Amino acid sequence: MPQLVLEENKISQAIDQVVERTMNMDFSWDWPGGVAFYGIATAYEATGEDKYLQYIKKWVDEELEDGLPQLTVNASSIGHILLTLYKATNEEKYIENAIKMADFLLHDAERFDDGVLQHTVNGDKYQFPEQAWVDTMFMAGYFLLRIGHLLEREDYFQFGLKQYHGHEKFLQDDDTNLYYHGWDNLAQNHMSGIFWARGNGWAAYTMARALEYIEVQDPSYMIIADSLRDQLSTLVRLQSETGLWHTIVDDQTSYLETSGSAGIAAALLTRGKLYNKYVQRSIHGILGKIKEDGSVMGVSSGTAVMHDADGYKGVPFKRVQGWGQGLTLAFLSQLIKKENTL
Repeated sequence: MPQLVLEENKISQAIDQVVERTMNMDFSWDWPGGVAFYGIATAYEATGEDKYLQYIKKWVDEELEDGLPQLTVNASSIGHILLTLYKATNEEKYIENAIKMADFLLHDAERFDDGVLQHTVNGDKYQFPEQAWVDTMFMAGYFLLRIGHLLEREDYFQFGLKQYHGHEKFLQDDDTNLYYHGWDNLAQNHMSGIFWARGNGWAAYTMARALEYIEVQDPSYMIIADSLRDQLSTLVRLQSETGLWHTIVDDQTSYLETSGSAGIAAALLTRGKLYNKYVQRSIHGILGKIKEDGSVMGVSSGTAVMHDADGYKGVPFKRVQGWGQGLTLAFLSQLIKKENTL
């Protein structure tokens, strides 16, 4: 099995460039900032660079001056940063607000079936009744596991596990083992039925990270581990020679997309040396998408469950996006951690 070739200086430089570019973007209390700052938090944890922590601390402190805004499933991603800040500073305000967000998910957020969270976003314009979107695995499910583990709150932890199991039930295809973008429980279908790259990245990355918190004796461990194993086995066979995945992962006529590729590659990194060949390709491909100013390019815009494949192919990918910065940082930071354990 080939060994990974990791150029730590090059990767560290890329991390710093991407963080600096992200710091010059403007975010509100919503999921684009949640994912972007999650990436900066992982960069801080991997490198110990204090300026990364101080940036997200300053942003959060200013936002909290006005109190928590209206809470949604997607905006719960900000909770990840609150957990990092609490662990780094021991300041109670961070965990107090994270608890408020977890309580909202546990008690007040819309749900269907046996407690599966309905996809909700900021604002009243867009409503998705009884729809499960794969994004929720990162935005809410993973956050609930993290805060449940940190505080030894079994209610949070079990509700987080419920999101993993519910989204696997509705979104993982039994034939391909890929994850659909969404499920409409009222219509009883997967809407456009597309295997979207960033969606598979959300699922793969958060399942890989979830396994760090679950005891191997817990049946949930094998449920999630087997779901991830089978998904990754399919995904590696769909990787392009560039190291990236197509925005519709099983459609080579769709464009190559960076954020989903970073999420998938970060999950592959957790499988030991099994997928070194594919990770090596991804390192080359993703670094090649980072401009000198730290802009991560080739990232699809915010994407609803589109009507058909042409809808996904038409999603623009010209602009710099918070989720592209964040997922790229999550991947690069994991590479640094990998290098330090070799």
